[in-house]
Amino acid sequence: MKLTKKRLILPKIFILFAAIVSTVVLGYFLSRAYSAYNELQQNNAGAYRQLAKVARELDKLKRQDQYKINQALQRRVSKVENTYDQAVKTYEKLLDFKSTSQETAEFDALFAQALTFLSKQNYASAEATLKTLDVQITAETQKLAASFQAPPNAPQSNTPPGSGYASQLVKTDAGNFLVAIIAADMNSTRVIVDSASDSDCRNDCPVLSLADYVSRSGAFAGINGSYFCPADYPSCADKKNSFDTLLMNKNKKYLNSDNNVYSTVPAVIFQNGSMRFVGQTLEWGRDTGIDSMIAMQPLLVLNGNIVFGGDNEPKHASKGSRSFVGSSGNIAYIGVVFNATIAEAAKVIHTLGIQSALNLDNGGSTALWSNGYKAGPGRNIPNAILFVSK
Repeated sequence: MKLTKKRLILPKIFILFAAIVSTVVLGYFLSRAYSAYNELQQNNAGAYRQLAKVARELDKLKRQDQYKINQALQRRVSKVENTYDQAVKTYEKLLDFKSTSQETAEFDALFAQALTFLSKQNYASAEATLKTLDVQITAETQKLAASFQAPPNAPQSNTPPGSGYASQLVKTDAGNFLVAIIAADMNSTRVIVDSASDSDCRNDCPVLSLADYVSRSGAFAGINGSYFCPADYPSCADKKNSFDTLLMNKNKKYLNSDNNVYSTVPAVIFQNGSMRFVGQTLEWGRDTGIDSMIAMQPLLVLNGNIVFGGDNEPKHASKGSRSFVGSSGNIAYIGVVFNATIAEAAKVIHTLGIQSALNLDNGGSTALWSNGYKAGPGRNIPNAILFVSK
């Protein structure tokens, strides 16, 4: 059947119409896209102009006197804070020195001068005076250490007493050291920790003298306990006489338990007839079947080996009275190594053949009791380790 001419024209019309429509639609969308692009360009330009305006305003603000005043005030506040921190550290260093010497009049005068400079806002002179004072305290501390002499009648022995108190010279490869040491058989002696408080304390905490601890527990010997924040330290103003390491006292009360769940501070556990030393407090639970426990640092000797040879803490490397608690078998020891760094104290204890030992607080808090003070009395303290007859 042949197609008529009319039938051939109709498809061409439809194709032409579709092309025209497509062109119109495409033109419309291109027009919309172009308008959107122009709008976006205008928005970007507007945003850029706004940012440029903010930048100009900020620059203008920086050039204003108020901005300069604020910057100057910030520098001044920073200067005050730095000088105050330096003053606090130097003053606390002076307090520590006072625990070893009464000859501090010159140092007291220098510190008073530094405070005068501070009151006049002369920070440069205050800093210079404090630096001079710090250097002089260090030099005098070293001078005192070099001049330290053991009593001429102190016997030389590298063997600790089997029981009771002894004062003796111990000879090590680091020198000779005077040691005051008390030994007790744990088969007949309970080693306990007593604390002035039966609960956690964060500020203005109760303290007692070592003699008071000995008396109220009926002990025959005792020694100061853990590090704490002395009330006379300015940095301890909001935590006076507090300590933050774990302790279980003679009344089976755990102190500072919540903040020592993951503590890496070493500890010693006192239980019937023995001591157990752990490298980290987190290794210990909250067993109340023991007599007592106390956490302190650093661990000095463990299982016959020296485990502390020094660190980056300046106070550990200075000469001073170093107190400790230790054991060998069923014999318990408490004592003080005089005029020694903590690393030297570890050597002395190892030389004595004491198998394990833990460092205790020292400096102005050092105190050792055996029928009277053998060292100290030092400051009043928040806790103490005691020997009590069974």
